[in-house]
Amino acid sequence: MQLTSITPLILTYNEEANINRTLGHLTWADRVVVVDSYSTDATVDIATSYENVDLVQRRFDHFADQCNYGLDQIDTEWVLSLDADYVCSEALIDEIRALPERPSVDGFSADFVYCVFGDPLRGTLYPPRTVLYRRETAEYHRDGHGHQVQVEGPVGELDASVYHDDRKSLDRWLDNQRRYARLEAEKLTQADDVGVTDRLRKTDVLAPLLTPLYCLFVQGLMLDGWAGWHYTLQRTYAELLLALVRVDARLRTDSDSTREGAA
Repeated sequence: MQLTSITPLILTYNEEANINRTLGHLTWADRVVVVDSYSTDATVDIATSYENVDLVQRRFDHFADQCNYGLDQIDTEWVLSLDADYVCSEALIDEIRALPERPSVDGFSADFVYCVFGDPLRGTLYPPRTVLYRRETAEYHRDGHGHQVQVEGPVGELDASVYHDDRKSLDRWLDNQRRYARLEAEKLTQADDVGVTDRLRKTDVLAPLLTPLYCLFVQGLMLDGWAGWHYTLQRTYAELLLALVRVDARLRTDSDSTREGAA
């Protein structure tokens, strides 16, 4: 596959801690589209310092809407969808370059290697994600706090991985988790057909209990030292916060019903 037929697409908002590493591995691209949500830090200055970056700005409403807006700015056949804290390995780019000019599929998914301050972990809870797809066959849809791309045709798999290396501050991460927990709670309340992970979450008990065990022993993160413990604490905190939001809502509803019955 000719790399000139691919345009990387990245969303940003105050990503000065990450964006330079991400763009530094995309110098092979003729054009990189960055959709920025009016960053107030150095993100815009860093991004526009790259000659191949075309930065546009749009007020943020949801990740899916931002991505669909980004797709409207792209005219190549293929899109490489990345977050601002994703790093494309040389192995991934070499594998994409070696793909046939006309693949029999309309998209490709990739696994993730999660990094903590640059240290790669031996496991992650992140599922594979469709990162490369034909622009005309793709559309993004809302999924809780996040988003998913739906590709009309079949999706193949890439052997090489994408590196996830988010170095934003802990305060920023904690603020995001509070917002994400409420959105995920709404999703769980409204969804009937869910996967195994969300079924565990809907118990409001099992996910917070099983997450640290799964990370440390099944994924083997106990062998990754403080970096593995850092990731385990992050994922456990996220599950605890989600369960707390759901239990709090249940108790408040029960309390209101009791008061109404007494009246």
